[in-house]
Order: sequence, then C-alpha cells, then structure tokens
Amino acid sequence: MIKNFEQLPLVLTVSQVAQALNLGRDTTYDLVRSGHIRSVRVGHQYRVPKAALMEYLAA
Repeated sequence: MIKNFEQLPLVLTVSQVAQALNLGRDTTYDLVRSGHIRSVRVGHQYRVPKAALMEYLAA
C-alpha cells in the first residue's frame, strides 16, 4: 500500500491507482471508464495523472 501521495509518480497505472485508493482493480477501471477519475489512453492502456487522482479525492 502507498503510504504517502508525494511518493506517487506523475502518471499512474490503473493498478497503482487501485492500490493508492485501496480499491479493487475492477472498481478502479469502472471509475476510470466512467470518467469519475480523469485518464488518458495510451494505446490499449489507461494512464491516470497524479493531479487527476487528487481531483477525484477532493470531490
């Protein structure tokens, strides 16, 4: 588990987001696909900017 958000990279994978939020992978993918957590598609993969994760937590 990630203990400090300052340690997070600027861009996270969905798995890293799930770990940071202590959520399951499927739940995290649902949040990303629905747009609740802003993301960018890189090929077939989603990437979540650290700022987008912070925005989600602030909402």
